[in-house]
Amino acid sequence: MSHALPHLTYFEAAVVGLIQGVSELFPLSSLGHNVLLPALVGGTWAQALNVAAPQSPYLAFIVGLHVATALALIIYFWRDWLRIIGGFFTSIAHRRARTPDEKLAWMIIFATIPVGLAGLLFEHQFRVIFGKAIYAGVFLFVNGLILLAGEKFRPRRSVRADHEQADHYELALEDDPDREREMAGVGARRTGTARHASGQRAVRQRQVADGIEADRRMVREGYVQGTLIGSAQILALLAGISRDGVVMVGGMFRGLSRQDAARFSFLLSAPVILAAGALKIPDLIAKGHGIYGPILLGSVLSGIGAYLSVRFLVRYFRTRTLTPFAIYCLVVGLGSVAYLHFIRGVPL
Repeated sequence: MSHALPHLTYFEAAVVGLIQGVSELFPLSSLGHNVLLPALVGGTWAQALNVAAPQSPYLAFIVGLHVATALALIIYFWRDWLRIIGGFFTSIAHRRARTPDEKLAWMIIFATIPVGLAGLLFEHQFRVIFGKAIYAGVFLFVNGLILLAGEKFRPRRSVRADHEQADHYELALEDDPDREREMAGVGARRTGTARHASGQRAVRQRQVADGIEADRRMVREGYVQGTLIGSAQILALLAGISRDGVVMVGGMFRGLSRQDAARFSFLLSAPVILAAGALKIPDLIAKGHGIYGPILLGSVLSGIGAYLSVRFLVRYFRTRTLTPFAIYCLVVGLGSVAYLHFIRGVPL
């Protein structure tokens, strides 16, 4: 196979880009899907899109898509990142972290260090040894079990946090009955453009306020708890294990509400994904000759998919569970292993 990936078509790049953008933020493992898809489709897909091959240019392409995914996360949470980055610099100036923004900045840094070190030291070994499609199916099944366990064995503190936030949200709706319609993007049309614009500003202000409140709850957990939750991302080096899924489960086990755990996982994802993508950009440039068009298309679709996904999931986890994603992972993981082993003859 040519290192320039001559068989990467626009269609293949578009499919992989969309899968990356959506499954990276859903608790479904983007790497697991991008390993499984070529093997399940077969043919030129299996030949050209092999992430487990030594010095695989497909890996450079996939990780390159991470840059677009990370940028979409930063764009969605840009107000939060302005606060967090500002908090980092003010903490440097004051030589200590005093405010919630300053503490959250350092909490994200500490929570990112373990997976950063593990990725630098063991990414190649994990990819070559466990990056095969049948292993991705096994770990996708395991990911489903992790998500189910996260819901089944949640501590009372986490359940109580869910109820408290639901009560707070209901009170906010009583104060502003149009809020839910406006959050869905359909509110205030009956009273004209000015009212709609005013409603949208109110929604954004409410979202900012909700984010600040969530960050204050998070920093009360402390640096050690934050680092333990962030360390769960190491499991995502295994294709099939979802970074956001394991961080959410880890956060819930430490007592966070489902919504706060999801928010923390999204904030942690941006620097990790961006760093992983940035490290592979030279590799992508060196091996991407002749396929820059498909790479650009895949990246754009990955960014759009990620933005729409996080916008959906922020609302979804306010009231709903990880169970549907767990069932999906169990069915697709087990089905993929059965198909590859019994029909394709791939050994376990």
